Amino acid sequence: MNASKQASRPEPYFLADHGALDLLNSVASVDGETHDFWQSDEDVRQWLLLSGLVQVPAALEFESGALLTEARALREALRLQVENRKAGKPVSVEGLNRFLAQSPSYIQISQMDDGGLRTERIYRQQTPAQLLGPVAELVASLLVEGNFDLIRVCEHPDCTLWFYDRTKAHRRRWCSMALCGNRAKVAKFRRQQK
Repeated sequence: MNASKQASRPEPYFLADHGALDLLNSVASVDGETHDFWQSDEDVRQWLLLSGLVQVPAALEFESGALLTEARALREALRLQVENRKAGKPVSVEGLNRFLAQSPSYIQISQMDDGGLRTERIYRQQTPAQLLGPVAELVASLLVEGNFDLIRVCEHPDCTLWFYDRTKAHRRRWCSMALCGNRAKVAKFRRQQK
């Protein structure tokens, strides 16, 4: 991809206040058109790095396209289940359980710089599904423990972004004020001026 195309490419959104919902938001409406931020394994790798959800190796040793395929499958499994939970429909866990079953991990004790001890979970990363294991666990946590009264889609009619409303009054309406809230306020002001 040439430098001008790379520079004009939108950055993925991390504004949902929950990593699993940020995963859903890796497909969004950008300038009125649906945009999938993941077009290659490298796009998924960069998204994982930016998300901070997974420690990503510098070089991926997977078959070309395998990480993209697995990441998209996890995202779509989540999308369907979140939409079902919001609509009060039954949730099907088979797709997510496939990811969870492939993400073996173990606890390791490490010593911190100050001499204290801490535990951290180490995940195997031999397959794309294993690399996505921590994300799949976060998805499972959202589906099981999330308060779906507070999980919402942005109210702007052209926006498809999801968010977890963690505001004190639980009245958040927009994915972000910068993206949609201000646009809605300007549109309302213009309508009032007419």
